[in-house]
Amino acid sequence: MAQYTALKDFLHSQQSKDQNNNDLSKVLLDLAKASKIVSKDVCRAGLVDGFLGAQGGQNIQGEEQQKLDVIADNAFINVLEKGGAVCGIASEENEDFVSFDNDKSRAGQYVVLFDPLDGSSNIDVNVSIGTIFSIYKRVSPSKQPATIDDMLQKGTEQVAAGYVLYGSSTMLVFTAGSGVNGFTLDPSTDEFCLSHADMKMPKKGRYYAMNEGNINECNPKIIDYIKYCQSRENDYGSPYSGRYIGSLVADFHRNLIKGGIYIYPCTINAPEGRLRLLYECNPLAFISEQAGGLSSTGTARIMEIKPEKLHERVAFFTGSKSMVEKAMGFLK
Repeated sequence: MAQYTALKDFLHSQQSKDQNNNDLSKVLLDLAKASKIVSKDVCRAGLVDGFLGAQGGQNIQGEEQQKLDVIADNAFINVLEKGGAVCGIASEENEDFVSFDNDKSRAGQYVVLFDPLDGSSNIDVNVSIGTIFSIYKRVSPSKQPATIDDMLQKGTEQVAAGYVLYGSSTMLVFTAGSGVNGFTLDPSTDEFCLSHADMKMPKKGRYYAMNEGNINECNPKIIDYIKYCQSRENDYGSPYSGRYIGSLVADFHRNLIKGGIYIYPCTINAPEGRLRLLYECNPLAFISEQAGGLSSTGTARIMEIKPEKLHERVAFFTGSKSMVEKAMGFLK
């Protein structure tokens, strides 16, 4: 049986190169710990009373909360608060950010912003879902409560970002600014093991992902680009394959490995865009760029946007570099 490097050993090897990475490693290990809890809950959701179905309320986005949304949100908050390396968090599921009120956490040098369970509308039908996270160095004084300024940083200030895919296997993919690596959870050891080293997104692919139910609700130039994808006049000389799962993590992961483009443009009902800049777009943009891909609003680089509010929404184009560039060309 092949020998794989465990996540903790991989991070330890990175620490030996840079001692400043020690606390960042703690944050990543805490995120991995919480994701294992969520993975187990996802796998047994159909067997445990109270795990499936709607919670009965809405999150700040006005979206119906699923029970597992709340369970996952609490799991990440509890683990990060106890870990001590994080002074505060912001979550898609909560209206305001949370500053951890204990001496150990107030000295933490990092904040984490996350979507605890992306694609949760797919929970009840057993389709792949995920967690997306973003890590920043705090800008507020150490040993003081975290502030809103810690949370509202440009994506270019991220020190690490990643996602966890709960699919046929549970996989953690992240970057700390030196490439992208993927770790698969081994259920026999409960360890994340390096399975996809130095991941590179193909420069182009033959997959496009978009909710085409909204095709007539968006900029007509998007319609022109989709027609290009479906035609024999594109760079492949034959139609691309449409693939849209409805779980952002799953759609992004496929394109990271096989090449492709994901599009969620502005629409009549979502004129500023649908996806959250801080919890979804910035972290995936960091990963895509580190893997050789590209992420844009269609006209501007995602990570250069200065966020004005915690739940800011934007249009999102991400994937293989040449494909995103081509789509942006249609919008000029």
